This record gives sequence, structure tokens and C-alpha cells, in this order.
Amino acid sequence: MNYEAGMLGKSDRLEYAGETTPRGRRWIWIVGLIAIVVIVAVAAFAMRGGSQDGKATADKSGAAKDGDAALPSVTYAVPGRSDIQTVITGTGSLAARREMPVGVAGEGGMVTRVLVEPGQWVQAGQVLATVDRSVQNNTAESLAAQIRVARADAALAQAELERAQQLVGRGFISKADVDRRTATRDAANARVRVAEATLKETQARNRRLDIRAPAAGLVLTRTVEPGQIISSGSGVLFRMAQGGQMEMRVQLAEGDIQRVRVGTVAEVTPVGTTAVFKGEVWQVSPIIDPQNRQGIARVALTYNPALRPGGFASARIVSGGQVAPMLPQSAIQSDPKGNFVYVLDAENRAKVRYVTTGDVTEQGVVITGGLTGTERVVLTAGGFLNPDQKVKPVAQQKTK
Repeated sequence: MNYEAGMLGKSDRLEYAGETTPRGRRWIWIVGLIAIVVIVAVAAFAMRGGSQDGKATADKSGAAKDGDAALPSVTYAVPGRSDIQTVITGTGSLAARREMPVGVAGEGGMVTRVLVEPGQWVQAGQVLATVDRSVQNNTAESLAAQIRVARADAALAQAELERAQQLVGRGFISKADVDRRTATRDAANARVRVAEATLKETQARNRRLDIRAPAAGLVLTRTVEPGQIISSGSGVLFRMAQGGQMEMRVQLAEGDIQRVRVGTVAEVTPVGTTAVFKGEVWQVSPIIDPQNRQGIARVALTYNPALRPGGFASARIVSGGQVAPMLPQSAIQSDPKGNFVYVLDAENRAKVRYVTTGDVTEQGVVITGGLTGTERVVLTAGGFLNPDQKVKPVAQQKTK
């Protein structure tokens, strides 16, 4: 019985062991399948989330690109600070700096010769024209003869006085006779001096019959011909430029003439020529014409045949310089508050900046206030912008 019991127990254990092995393997397969399913699910979720994130990122990037493309493009530049010369332009006429009108200084007469022509250089005292002096010459000869007669009378009076002085000591004549002869001698000498003075006066008058240059210079005009009768009322016979010096009388607006100083350099260009003549301002008009509100700046010029008095010319006067930013006129806008420009900030937004403008030159407009020169200033398309509007900046291409 024990043997059967023992055999029975062994058989049960073998049967149990045989059943245990396949069941454990099934559990292992089940757990593995579950793990694979979990991994696949996690991977699928991750792939789905990544694709959604990528799609969102792509959508955002595309939207950003579309937004940048929609922004208006503006051209900007950093103006910096330049050394700017202030140039004042004006027009006016050419003239002699010191014009000398020459007329009749004496009593006049008939002109016998004219010795100069316009455009000739003459020296001080040089004869320009001669006047007939035949009558005056005869008068001078008569006066010279009177001088000789007066000198003879004076010599005779002196001799008689000397003889009287020798005889008075011997008692032949009185002291009163000596005094009378002394007075006679003195009167004779006085008549000599009067005759000499009259002759000198006549000779001086005769010399004034010649028309002479009062100073060295250039003859500009001549209005007398041989055979013409002239007198003190004949007016101007010649016009001269003293030393040949010329000038331009520049007409400037009231605001411009305030900035011109004596000694300022100027460039003059006569009409009909491209030649430029350099000079300097030697006089600024102290008054303003109340009719046209202009003043005159006189620019001294050295002689040149192209500078003809009475001609028209233009002038550029360099009145000074300053260091300031300069912008083209397209960059400057205006409103009731004044002039302004658009300046780009760090976020490329257009900001309004009010400025003070100065002179307008060929290079642009001088900015005297409101800018330091380091800002990014919108040069074009400023009229289509609004304050704080975001833009797409494009740097100005530098010209070589």
C-alpha cells in the first residue's frame, strides 16, 4: 500500500511537471506581445507628435516668410557728418572798381588831337587829347616880355639907389632922396614878381588845356574827336578804370547778404564764357534796397579782357563751412509741426524724427539739428509710411 501510494505520488508529480512547462512559455509570450504593443504605440504616438510639431514649425516659418514678404521695402542710409561749405550764388554786373571820369579841367577850346583809344593803358599825367592854344601861347609870350621889362626897371632902380647911397655921405643929396630911391627899387622888384606870377598862372592854364589822365589805368570809353569844341560844360570825355581793377556787383537777397563778410572768396563767371575768375569780397552794402529787398556785395577782380564793364555775370561766394549731416530732399517730409524724417529703430520700425534744415546745396539738404548722423534714415518711400510701421530695410548702394 505504501508502494502504491509512493507510485501514485510520483506519477502525479510527473504529470504536474509536464503541464507546468508549456504554461510558463505562454506567459512569456503574452508579456512579450504586450511589451511590443506598448513600444509600437509609443513609437506611433511619438511619430505623430513629431510630424505635428514639424508641421506647426513649418507653418510658423512659412507664415514668418509670408509676413516678411508683405512688409514694405525702404531704402535707408547712415548719413554721418560731412564738412559742408556754405555757398551763396547770385548775379550782377561787372564794372570798374574805381571808375574815373575825365573831362575838361581848363577853359577848353578846339580839340586838335586825341591820342588814346579805349582799351589802352595810360600812365598818370599822360596826355589823352590836346586843345588848340595859339591865343594862349601869345598871351604867355607877352607876359614873358613884361617880366623882362620889369626886371630892367628893377635893375635901374637898384643902380640909382647905390649911387645915391655914395653921394649922401658927401652931402650932395639928402637922406629923403635915398629913401625915395629905395622905395622905387622895391616897387620895381615887386613888379617883377607880379609879372612872373602872372606868367606862371598863364602857363598853368595852358597846360590844363590838355586832357590828361588823373592816374594810371585802363581807358574804357572815349567821347571826343578832333575838331570838337569843348568847355567845362562838355561833360565826360573819357572814362578810365584806375589801375585796371575790376569788380562784380553781386545782388543778393537780404538773408544771404547777412552771411557775407569782407575777404570772403568768390568765383565769377561772365555770361557767354565758361572761364571762372577768382576774387574776394571787398565791400558789403550797408543798406538794403527797399524795393527788391536786395543788397550788393562787391567782388574785387584783377584785370582780364574777358571782364568787360557793363557785362552780366554769375558768382559763387563761399561764406563759410560747417560739420553736419546731409540728406537728399526725398528723405525730408513735412507736416504742420515742421520738417521730419523717418528713422529705423532696432526692430526696423519707422520712427518720426523732427529735424532742422539748413542750406540747400547741389549735394542735398544740410541738417542743422535733430540728427547726429549715426541713425538709419529712410531715404525713399517715406511718404508712404506711417509712424511705428515695420518695414523691410534695404541699405543704399554706395556709388563708386
